[in-house]
Order: sequence, then structure tokens, then C-alpha cells
Amino acid sequence: MPTTREYHSLADVRDALHGRLDREAVPCLFGRYDWFDLLHRHCFADVPVRVVVAEKDGAQAWLFLLGRDSRRVSALANWYSFDWSPQFTGDPDAGQRARLLDALSGHLLRTTSQIDLYPVAASAELLASLRRTGWFALSRPMGGRHILQVAGRDFATYWASRPGRLRTLVKRRVRGSRYDLSISDRLTDDLWRDYVDVHGRSWKQPEPGLDFLRALAERESEAGTLRLGFARDGERAVATQLWTVENDVALIHKLSHDRAHDAGSPGTLLSHAMFAQAIDGDRVAMIDYGTGDNPYKSDWMEERVPLHRIDAFNPRHASSWLPAARTAISALVG
Repeated sequence: MPTTREYHSLADVRDALHGRLDREAVPCLFGRYDWFDLLHRHCFADVPVRVVVAEKDGAQAWLFLLGRDSRRVSALANWYSFDWSPQFTGDPDAGQRARLLDALSGHLLRTTSQIDLYPVAASAELLASLRRTGWFALSRPMGGRHILQVAGRDFATYWASRPGRLRTLVKRRVRGSRYDLSISDRLTDDLWRDYVDVHGRSWKQPEPGLDFLRALAERESEAGTLRLGFARDGERAVATQLWTVENDVALIHKLSHDRAHDAGSPGTLLSHAMFAQAIDGDRVAMIDYGTGDNPYKSDWMEERVPLHRIDAFNPRHASSWLPAARTAISALVG
């Protein structure tokens, strides 16, 4: 039977991991210790962490959670997270993974009345474990991620397959465009000031996580994975995009543009340049537009990955019966 432990300090988690969830060991940004640490420090500093691990025969399963209150836990994730999932070390096979997850689910059943996890792309394994160990657990589709599998195409081939209205828009806007486009893989104070300036004039609400994005950009700049793009009208930046490129995958984290320049479509022209750089320059195999079903994403991407929310209720706690019933009804009616 696997042994389980629980941590309430990410510093203690770091010491226990011994680098097993560092960049060199984990290809995906959203599964690394540094990602969870950065997210907690800048977005959830006032929410306690609950990180649980199960271990047997050198294999481990980790769940990075937030202790919303004494009886409820949530995924350590928010709108910056493209996916949340258990993290495994030691390369366990399917049977070992199931036993490790069952140990974690059983541990939480003894200490917790409610669990909510979002965004989860692959929910079946964890959902089955929760149900096996006594949880009343439901998985509901909730949004999706839009991705592009490049499949060996060059940018010209990819671009020829885009909707005609998008190609025509770019062709028209390029003619006589007054915008200068640039893409940097290194962050400077001047570039960050431009980023914040554009964001303040964009269609977005005030960004609650600018400190998080600055820390992320700094870290990825040091690693050489940052792609920070700008469209400028003279000296002033009017559109910006924050991407990272690593292990043949490009992640599109944030887009902003000055609404006063909507007629010139600088954001679209910048996207054209960013996609060209990722496909022909960085030779990526996949581009991920992140969470959200914004209509414009389907013009650039070709697949949609459904995301799910898992809600689990402990039947041993009477306080969870009513929210469990409400969630079940909500799932039935869509």
C-alpha cells in the first residue's frame, strides 16, 4: 500500500521533491513545481496550500491543492493555467498510477468533505479513483482549449488553409501598414513598461496578475523560452503578445491591444508574425491558445480540447449532501 504525506508549505514540497518536478524533468510548464510556486506566491498568497503525495517503490503521485477552508480543497490553478492534473514521478505504469491515486483519494476522504478541480483535460483516471475510494464525484465539460497541430507544415502552407476572411484582412492591413512588428526572447524593463502600457489601453479589464506575468516572463526570459511580441505605431506600442516556446510547443499566454487602433488590426498583424515565427523560426509541433472559447481562436487553430471540472463530495459529511445534489442536477441539465 502506498504511503501518503501532506504538506502545507511549498518550500517543504520543494525540499521533498529533490528536483523531480523541475524544468529538466517535466516537459510541460503547467506540471512543474516552479509553476505552482509562482502561481501561489502571486495569485493565492492568502490561501493555504495542501499538497498531498503518495509513494510506493520509488514512484510518486502529487496533487497540488488549495485549502479553501478546513474541509474544502481546490486545484492550485486559475485562468493562467491551461491544464491541471496529478503529477507523477518515477514513471509508474497504469496500475501503479491507479494505486497511487487511490491512496491520495483515500487520504482526502479522511480529511476533506469537498473537492473541486478545474481545468482538467484528461479527467477519467482521477474521476475513477475518486469514485473507487468512496467519493460521490462528477465531471462536467466546462470550456476548452484551442490547439494547432502543425504536422510538419511550413507557415505558408498553414496560412493558405486559414479562413479566407482572415487572410484577406491581413493582406489588406499589411498594405500601407504603419505598424512595426518585433519579437523578443529577452525581457527588459523598457519592454515590460511597454507591455503594461498596452494592457492599460486594451479591451481587457485591469489585469489582477501583472506581477505574476512579470515573474513568469522574467523566468522564461532567463530560460530562453520567452517570445514577447509588439506592434508599434512610431515609438508607442499598440499591441502585445506573451508566448513561451519550449519542447516543440508554443503557448499563447496573453494578448492585449490598444482599442484606439482597432481599425488598423495591429493585434491580428502581430498574431500573423508570431505564428510565422513559431512555425518557421522555432519549428514547433503544436501551438496552444489556452483556455477560453473566444470565436477568433477558431480562425487560427484547428482542434478544440474539451476541459472538465471535477466536483467530488464526501458522503460521510452531511454538509456535502445538498451541494452534491445541486451539482448533480446542474450536470444533468447541462
